[in-house]
Amino acid sequence: MTTTLPPFPIRTECPPGACICGREALLAHPDSDLRVLRLTREDEKRLLQRLENLSSLSDLRHMEARMEQQVGIRLSISPSPNGVRSLRGIVILVHEQPGLCRKTRQAIPAAIKRSLEQRPEIAHEILNVGGLFENL
Repeated sequence: MTTTLPPFPIRTECPPGACICGREALLAHPDSDLRVLRLTREDEKRLLQRLENLSSLSDLRHMEARMEQQVGIRLSISPSPNGVRSLRGIVILVHEQPGLCRKTRQAIPAAIKRSLEQRPEIAHEILNVGGLFENL
């Protein structure tokens, strides 16, 4: 199994046994989507900081679109089917994909929740999407 490095800087690999991202398998297949490997540790820090400082729901949606476009990370953000009493009731899911580090999959929702704690109006807008007060 040979690995071919892409022509752009890629994320350094995690210590053996610390992650199950499948980085090596992703690099081994020539027709794989390598965009996620563009997210270096420094880029990840900037991304998380940006996600912690969201200003509105449209800003969050813009970041979702940019993440999918640039590095292929897809998010699903929705109210829990069991009801919402606190921010824990908002489900933020980072879809699994080869090459995406386990720690990154955990850090992105945590950063978004910190942002929602700072700006609860964003959480209210998420809850109201398609809701009673949306067209008022």
